[in-house]
Amino acid sequence: FMKHFIAAVCMMGLFLQGITKSTLRRSEFQLEGDYLLGGLFDIHFISSPPSQKRPEAIDCSREIFLLPNYRRFQLMRFTVEEINNSTTLLPNVTLGYELFDHCSDTRSFTDILKLISVDGSIQPWREPSKNRSKVIALIGPFTSTHTLTVAPFFMVDHIPVVSYGSSASVFSEKRKYPSFLRTVHPNQDTVGVIAMILQHFSWRWVAFLHSNNDFGVDGLEMFIKKIKNTDICLAYSKALAEDTDYSLVFKQMEKQNLNVIIVFAPKIYAEAVIKTAIEQNVTNKVWIADDGWSLNKKLPNMKGIRNIGTVLGVAQPVVTIPGFDDFIYSTVGRAIKADAEQQTCNQVCNCRNLTAGQIIAADPSFSFPMYSAVHAVARALHNILQCETDRCDDAIPVQPSMVVEELRKSNFTLLNQSVLFDENGDPNFGHFSIVFWNHSGNAQEVGFYHFNQSPDFYINNTQIQWHTDEEVPIAICSPECPTGYARKTIGIHKCCFRCEICPPQTYVNITEDPYNCISCKETEWSEEGSTSCNLRLVEYVPFTDSRAILVMAGTFILLGLIVAVALLFAVNYHTPVVRSAGGPMCFLILGCLTLCSISVFFYFGKPTNASCVLRYVPFLLCYSVCLACFVVRSFQIVCIFKIAAKFPKLQSWWIKYHGQWLLITGTFSTQAMLILISFSSHPPRPYNETSWYQDQIILSCDLNLAVASCSFIILPLLCCLCFIFSYMGKDLPKNYNEAKAITFCLLLLILTWIVFATEYLLYRGKYIHTLNALAVLSSLYSFLLWYFIPKCHIMIFQAHKNTQKYFQGLIQNYTKTISQ
Repeated sequence: FMKHFIAAVCMMGLFLQGITKSTLRRSEFQLEGDYLLGGLFDIHFISSPPSQKRPEAIDCSREIFLLPNYRRFQLMRFTVEEINNSTTLLPNVTLGYELFDHCSDTRSFTDILKLISVDGSIQPWREPSKNRSKVIALIGPFTSTHTLTVAPFFMVDHIPVVSYGSSASVFSEKRKYPSFLRTVHPNQDTVGVIAMILQHFSWRWVAFLHSNNDFGVDGLEMFIKKIKNTDICLAYSKALAEDTDYSLVFKQMEKQNLNVIIVFAPKIYAEAVIKTAIEQNVTNKVWIADDGWSLNKKLPNMKGIRNIGTVLGVAQPVVTIPGFDDFIYSTVGRAIKADAEQQTCNQVCNCRNLTAGQIIAADPSFSFPMYSAVHAVARALHNILQCETDRCDDAIPVQPSMVVEELRKSNFTLLNQSVLFDENGDPNFGHFSIVFWNHSGNAQEVGFYHFNQSPDFYINNTQIQWHTDEEVPIAICSPECPTGYARKTIGIHKCCFRCEICPPQTYVNITEDPYNCISCKETEWSEEGSTSCNLRLVEYVPFTDSRAILVMAGTFILLGLIVAVALLFAVNYHTPVVRSAGGPMCFLILGCLTLCSISVFFYFGKPTNASCVLRYVPFLLCYSVCLACFVVRSFQIVCIFKIAAKFPKLQSWWIKYHGQWLLITGTFSTQAMLILISFSSHPPRPYNETSWYQDQIILSCDLNLAVASCSFIILPLLCCLCFIFSYMGKDLPKNYNEAKAITFCLLLLILTWIVFATEYLLYRGKYIHTLNALAVLSSLYSFLLWYFIPKCHIMIFQAHKNTQKYFQGLIQNYTKTISQ
């Protein structure tokens, strides 16, 4: 079916072309010349194409007349005439043109067929270098949709298509459109400037109305890409068509409290939107126009236009084309009368009632793109023909592909503006104007965006007369969060959120990520609702600290006392007091107390791997031996006075096998093995305590209590045994009653560690290490002061009690008491 349809269209086109060829008179649509330019202009607009059952050429003159497009049509005629009259550009060469009113992208193909035909026929499979059309370049079409249907016909023969209005992004793809260039910036540039305007005024909650065609859909896609990594949210978008219910569109936008509306659509749709807004009494909005209707001459002067709000726009710069007004006055009136009823390729201008003043006053948008497009082709031809001052080499065979290559290399100055193209055939020159529709009905320039120039973006806010008096309108979904609060998104739009204060140890950076509370580093801290982190103070107890000096001084005193006690016990080694205290076992206890005291020094200074280990290992190992010695002493005392008579074999076994040393050795071996196993797998290591004080880092040692508990459990077990045996001997003779002294030592020991444990639960500052060292020192002092010092007192000040006779008398008195 499609093959038959295309064939019918081609046959119809050729038939119509044949008719017009025989009847056509010289008109403003045609000009003979050495080289022919094609031109497509949608002078008329089809509002709603009727359905047809057969292929049929459309009568464009019956549709809506577009004056700005007719103005561009006349501008091309003027530009060609200007070039033909030039003595420096193509001096002995003339340009001709074939211009067409291309009012439909689906049913206006006769113009295209005529432009690509050779001697009235089309040969799709002809050799590339033979039988080419006289057309060396096509200027136009204006709209992206028209270009999508037209351009492929010319891409086949690599005929350059230079568009002055097609801005869809797809035309930048050279694989699909190798010979396409344009003098108007693509949609991504226009949309980029619109996004800059939104960011400049902090408008984040916006609507995007676009035409339901290739231009509008592409604009929407580009807009979504541009705002992806910004604070702007697209709250509402709508594709506009001929049957769009605009009142419903406005109601939907009002429900979402939208105050900024972007209208990215051709003039026809934009006028329909604005007119309906006036009729529906839509007020206090900011309207942002694209470059297609921002310089509209009709809308700014409509009654009620001030009620709808403020209109801003991105516009093509208005460049005055010298001589164009004179051209219109001198030629248009005559041409309109001559062509009023002249049919040109089944097209009628239908421009009888136009005046030159109306044409000149029409929307000047895209004038320079049109002007520069024709000049670019002319200068490319000028370079191909190797033109000099007074003539060109017209013997050079010009191929369209040659024109394409020269067009890509274009770099010339036109009306004080540089004209050049990038690798995609897009313009690499010019700027956008940012305009405001003032109360005089004019598009007043209030800013600009320059390409490849600095400064590139500027808006003079003071020149804009807002509908909210002097205040910039607000366009947000949710108000800004207070300082220190992060946004928590509500729904699908990031612009709609609630505010939550950032907890301690976090902060929010609204410039980088306003939606999340960022955790501070381990070395930093922050209060609730912070916007930055502060460095923590690194705290530890240095050796020079006064409290540390006191504890270390106490340790040195302890060591001195231990040495003094050891010497006194050595001098009185054979006396009853020393023997009753344990004899050689006393020196083992004193030696273990000395080794335990070493661990006190490692609680100060910056923790290291070695210092963390030496805090615990000497104390755990040697203090276990001390407790084992006191267990043995308690058991021996009870055994002598109470168990020996009842269990004589137990006493004989104990004496024979030196049970006391077996118990001490077993305790030492077991504790050493447990410490080796637990500390090998998880040794104590330096640790930064950050959970207790938000503004401090307490340098500490990390001890895995779960793993180390097996080595700690021996100490309370030995304490319990020692306490049991000591309690059993509470009524023994006074001089043999070390049980009371041991019991008192244990009570002090238990009380010391209960106090420390309570303090540890309530306080984790740097002085907890000082308290830990003090607890260790107190544990050592408890045994020295309450077990050894009383015996030293007897040996020094009560020598009469340190005799064999005195001890035997005590035992005899105890025996009599028991027997009674």
